[in-house]
Amino acid sequence: MKLDKIDLKIIETLQQDGRMTKQNLADAVALSPSACLERLKKLEQSGYIRGYQAIVAVEKLVPYSAVLVEITLENHRAEDFRKFEHAIGNIPEIVECYAVGGGIDYIVKFVTRSIEHYQEIMDGLLDSGIGIDRYFSYFITKQTKKTPYPVSRLLSD
Repeated sequence: MKLDKIDLKIIETLQQDGRMTKQNLADAVALSPSACLERLKKLEQSGYIRGYQAIVAVEKLVPYSAVLVEITLENHRAEDFRKFEHAIGNIPEIVECYAVGGGIDYIVKFVTRSIEHYQEIMDGLLDSGIGIDRYFSYFITKQTKKTPYPVSRLLSD
C-alpha cells in the first residue's frame, strides 16, 4: 500500500487523539466519513496502525520508579542475543528494550514499585545465567518530553 498525504494526515491526527470520533477524523482530514473510514480500515489492515491505547497517568495510581539500564552481554553470538531477549520478554516490569550499537548491547527501561524492586529484578537477571556482563543504571527523575514519532518530518526531504 502506497501512502499519500491524506493517509499520513490520518495517522498524525490519530497519534494526537486516538479516541476521536470517525466524523471528527473525517473533518480533520477533509474527507467524507465513508471515504475516511475506508482509508482507516486499509491503514489498520496493512499494519500502519497497530492499535489504540490509553496513556495512563501511572503516577496518579501508584508511586513507581523508572530506570534506564545499559546492558552489555558477555558473548556476542546470535544465540546469546536470543537467550537474553527471550528472558527479558517474560518480565512485565521491563517495558522497553532496544538493541543498540556503539559499545553496549541493549538499553532497557524498567518500571518498578521502587528502586529496591528494580534491584531485585536485576539481581534475578544476573543470577539467571543469561549472559549479562555488566550494566549501568540511570534512575529517571522526571520525564521532560515524550511525543509521537514525527511521521511527516521523517518522510520529508
